[in-house]
Amino acid sequence: MKIAVTIWGNRISPVFDSARTLLVAQIDGGQITRQFYTSFDPESPVHLINTLKSLEIDTMVCGAISRKPADLISDQNVHLICFVTGNVRTFLDSFIKGRTVEKKHMMPGFTPGYRNAY
Repeated sequence: MKIAVTIWGNRISPVFDSARTLLVAQIDGGQITRQFYTSFDPESPVHLINTLKSLEIDTMVCGAISRKPADLISDQNVHLICFVTGNVRTFLDSFIKGRTVEKKHMMPGFTPGYRNAY
């Protein structure tokens, strides 16, 4: 599984539209086997989609996101988990273990079954 997380410093970016950096993590056997950072332009849907495709992203995690970019991401068969918050390392460690979003990482507006059902 390859996951991309929008980040702001060491945290999940609270607003997708303000993020400029993705943390990309390759997860194998319940562990992060490779990770790197890459920049993206959230205002350019074509650039974002090309980035996700070229990196072969399976799942994308972000904070609050507008409907248009959310729909574009989902239309590319990328599993979108939005309205997530907190320290990115803490989130990834807990997500890898259970493939769920713990309550402490849920923003107001997090609604399982909307875009972020897992």
